[in-house]
Amino acid sequence: MNTPTSTPAQRHILVVEDDAKIADMLTNYLHMHGFETTVCGNGLDAVPLVRAIGPALVVLDLMLPGQDGIAVCEQLRAFSVVPIIMVTARVDEIDRLLGRAEGNLSTPTAAVHVAPGTAPSLVADDATQTIRWGGQPLPLTPVEFRLLRLLLSRPSHVFSRARLLDQLHQDLRDVSDRAIDSHIKNLRRKLEAAGAVGHSVASVYGVGYRFEVELA
Repeated sequence: MNTPTSTPAQRHILVVEDDAKIADMLTNYLHMHGFETTVCGNGLDAVPLVRAIGPALVVLDLMLPGQDGIAVCEQLRAFSVVPIIMVTARVDEIDRLLGRAEGNLSTPTAAVHVAPGTAPSLVADDATQTIRWGGQPLPLTPVEFRLLRLLLSRPSHVFSRARLLDQLHQDLRDVSDRAIDSHIKNLRRKLEAAGAVGHSVASVYGVGYRFEVELA
């Protein structure tokens, strides 16, 4: 476990990750963007560290020794509203995480799919209504943000057109489902322009769309 520095909390990120290579990847990426980090590799150390340093953000691995990331997340939400990004390379674990989060966590928690050996890719920030690739926000409209946020919430899951329309037009406007096609076309163009290699929105004929991530 790294020793916390005296960096102001608003620039300090706690990385809870037991894989040394992934921890190094994450901290190097954060340092490149001007953040200081504290790293711990055991789930039992995470809550005491949050209490001690009051980080601006917690990057939390799902699979940890001591106790897993979901248990850590639930304990943190009992006393803290610190933003949490859950990191896992397994899509099935993301589905499990989101199911627990929706039922038990009142403060938004982002689930980020990170393929081992690569930098964090698409990160959704509900507080600022932005989605970033490589630290840079995508130029999304509010409708595009809601659409991509929903697709990112469950990679590989097929969302029907009706479900996507419900998410896009929460003001209950009567719109054609052809609007989905236009928004998807714009999202694909913006992901490509941002260089989001290996990340795409796939069409499922007669059903809807899903978000795909190609693992390295």
